[in-house]
Amino acid sequence: MKSRLAALAIGVSLLAGLAVQAQARTFFDFPDQRIEFIRQCMAHMAGRWAHPDAVCGCLHDHAAAAVPDADLREALLRGISESGVPNIQSDWVPPSKQAQISSTFTLIAKPALQCMFDPAE
Repeated sequence: MKSRLAALAIGVSLLAGLAVQAQARTFFDFPDQRIEFIRQCMAHMAGRWAHPDAVCGCLHDHAAAAVPDADLREALLRGISESGVPNIQSDWVPPSKQAQISSTFTLIAKPALQCMFDPAE
C-alpha cells in the first residue's frame, strides 16, 4: 500500500513538473515568436516605411490581435511575415473557415492602416 502511494505521489509530482515546464515554455516562446515575426516582416517593410520594426510590431500586436479565431490569426500572421502585407491564402485555413477570410480583412482594416501610417499610437 505504501509503495503504491509513493508511486502515485511520484507520478503526480512528475506530471505537475511537466505542466509547469509546458506553461513556462509557453510564456517564454511568445516573445520569441513575436521577435521572429517582426524579423521576417521587416525584410519586406524595409524601404517602404521609416520604422519597419514599429509597423511590424504594431501589425502583430494590434491588427492580428483583433482576429478572435486562432486559425485565421495564424494565417494572417503568416501572410504578413511572408509578404509584408496582410494576406491570407485560403489553403492556410480549414475549409470550414475559408468563408470568414473576407470578414477578417474587414475586421483588421482599421488597425492595419493605423499601424502602417501611425504605428506609434
